[in-house]
Amino acid sequence: MPPRSCPCGLPASYEECCGKLHRGEAAATIAEQLMRSRFTAFAVGDTAYLLRTWHPADRPARLDLDKRIRWTRLEILETTGGSVVHAEGTVRFRAHYNDRGRPGEMEENSRFVRVDGRWLYAGAI
Repeated sequence: MPPRSCPCGLPASYEECCGKLHRGEAAATIAEQLMRSRFTAFAVGDTAYLLRTWHPADRPARLDLDKRIRWTRLEILETTGGSVVHAEGTVRFRAHYNDRGRPGEMEENSRFVRVDGRWLYAGAI
């Protein structure tokens, strides 16, 4: 069952926020929106969405998520480019998680590129 509030941190329900993107009902218009929806996909275990939004040059053939990790909170630390007028952008973020009851966090600066009007994750920089 999907969460009531969206794990991405925006003040909306999952169904009205990232859930729409996961179902293909709306396209991400800025790189930060795609970053938030990908974090949420990790939180809800939507590997199909993660693979669909990964640039083909770096996309793994399959993705197995660690079921011991529960993603709990996302902080957007900085963005560059990534708007409707850009072809590339970066989003630096901190993702919080619990691993078997132990809190942890990871930080990454992700690169996003626009291909045929869609933002795709192009890896960490």
